[in-house]
Amino acid sequence: MKKLYSILLFLGFLFCLSFKAYGQETEQPEGQTELPSELRQLYAQSAVLMDADSGRVLFEKNGYEQRPMASTTKIMTLIVTLENANLDEIVTVSQYAAGMPDVQLGIRAGEQYRLGDLLYSLMLESHNDSAVAIAEHVGGSVEGFAEMMNAKARDIGCFHTYYITPNGLDATDEGGIHSTTAEDLARTMRYCIMQSPKREEFLTITRASSYSFGDTEGLRSFTVGNKNAFLTMMEGALSGKTGFTNNAGYCYVGALRREERTFIVALLACGWPNNRSYKWSDTRKLMSYGLEHYTYREIWEEPALSTLPVRGGIPKSGSLDDVAYTRTELAAGATAGHLSLLLSQEEQVTVEANLPDSLTAPVEPGTIIGSVRYYLDGEIVQIYPITAVDRVEPVALPWCVKRIAGKYFL
Repeated sequence: MKKLYSILLFLGFLFCLSFKAYGQETEQPEGQTELPSELRQLYAQSAVLMDADSGRVLFEKNGYEQRPMASTTKIMTLIVTLENANLDEIVTVSQYAAGMPDVQLGIRAGEQYRLGDLLYSLMLESHNDSAVAIAEHVGGSVEGFAEMMNAKARDIGCFHTYYITPNGLDATDEGGIHSTTAEDLARTMRYCIMQSPKREEFLTITRASSYSFGDTEGLRSFTVGNKNAFLTMMEGALSGKTGFTNNAGYCYVGALRREERTFIVALLACGWPNNRSYKWSDTRKLMSYGLEHYTYREIWEEPALSTLPVRGGIPKSGSLDDVAYTRTELAAGATAGHLSLLLSQEEQVTVEANLPDSLTAPVEPGTIIGSVRYYLDGEIVQIYPITAVDRVEPVALPWCVKRIAGKYFL
């Protein structure tokens, strides 16, 4: 009886630890002055809310810690495929692809499918066998495709992401662990829906409610349905991808667009079975916070620009007793008098004009000589170059000879 009591006491202790881990309050993120009350309790161990237009992180909880990402990987698999292959190409299924663990479409070695059809299987129901078949076709091998994924990650500024598999199954190799950060995951989604030349194709596939297709011989047919519940959860839901592995836990990345505002939420390690609903709770909470607290505000300020003296320059009067000057202006395209930024009510933008005290001849019109900078919390959010308006030639020997000749001989 005493032994049974000890076992029950130990199990109760483990339960309390587990409860604390998933009901704990979010710690204050470094550099964030005051934690919003709405976000003091998030289940995800890493979370990011991003403004998709600017790429600015509006909120983060351990947003720069590297963790396994599970099937959220597949947004990169999709965009790399869209940008590097013809969707009418025919994919032949390998034995390796057919042997992938669940979740599976159930394709068989030797079967052939249209590449574009397999992309719906990849994204709507997150089939691991389809992911490998796609990767082998586009990259020549899984390893070759992973190199393409990692190259794209570097191109878009995701320097804390490492891909090994196209489907997100837990993996480790000599390069590290298949992993990302919540910030990198949000940045990847931003590229997919805002910046990629194939963004419309990406949205078409990820927003489809269902899709039917078959193999090229017409012997088998499939219908896949979209498992992304967020698409019907909130008005303006745009795209998203779920994920789960034993190491990663439940993960999610999703985007929402409403009233010209586009938000991205990325979550890593957002619970383990039986807590699959936690990711939806966190996503709704973060999206609602963005919608409630952030609006576009006009922050344009007309900079006060003046003329600058030019040392060693020929003054307009032609007399060396005078000083040469050039007028200054904002560079072409920066004078529209309009600049808006997604801001909370508490955030304030400061503007600074940065110009030298003087210039040195020669000065050509259009030469960049300074900048107008907009700061938010000490970070630069917008820069407009300042250019010289007037040409100022240097005082040189030919000019001096000409001046002397004109004064004494003419």
